[in-house]
Amino acid sequence: MNFQDLHELIRLELMRRIERGTLTGTRLAQQAGFQQAHISNFLNRKRALSLEGLDRVLAAQNLRIEDILPVEMAAEAASARIAPENDPAEMIPIVSPSSAMDDASIAPSAMIECIPVASSRLYGNRARPAPRYAHWQRFLAIRTDAQQAAAMEPLLPVGSIAVLDRHYNSLAPYRANQASIHAVRFGPTLLLRHVDFDDRHLILRPYAHNFPVQLLPLGPEESPGDYIVGRVCMVMGEV
Repeated sequence: MNFQDLHELIRLELMRRIERGTLTGTRLAQQAGFQQAHISNFLNRKRALSLEGLDRVLAAQNLRIEDILPVEMAAEAASARIAPENDPAEMIPIVSPSSAMDDASIAPSAMIECIPVASSRLYGNRARPAPRYAHWQRFLAIRTDAQQAAAMEPLLPVGSIAVLDRHYNSLAPYRANQASIHAVRFGPTLLLRHVDFDDRHLILRPYAHNFPVQLLPLGPEESPGDYIVGRVCMVMGEV
């Protein structure tokens, strides 16, 4: 993640707070010590803030960088792939979205390629499996295509690798105040989205404001875990 990505993440979080009615541009300007026009230009993508300016905005809202990152992100693929000598690596298969949805175990013929990931980064993740996935191969990865990226940028850039934990099929928040990204079965398609549940519908929310929210109705005997394939537990840059 570069400075521009971080800048946009902070701007989007502030816009969400304004839309929820918990913040106004005027109040933010007062808190951070900026002129109203300066903050307005920042919020409307007409002017960027400096690193010092971002620090002032974060401090004014009691925000930390980790508070706005919904997943553990690795800016450099190499750093994510190199494990200490006492921390063995596990080979994680990169597969197609259909294999991620439908294959309980991944056959060699379904593997597009494999990437090494430190075992501690994988098995340090808490599991909350739905019954149908409890015995499935736990970790695999998919490569983010243009459509997935359009909905979730800058969290999931085009070509990035999303590692899925298929033993976390719950909507219970994984981290307080951080929205998880889930892999969701949507007809024949696998979508990567923030997910809520209301009135017997899964609400699939993109990160990008210009991308539509989608609703997935559940049948009388169905639960969210029937459609949540897993949680994105790690994102790697294109390798």
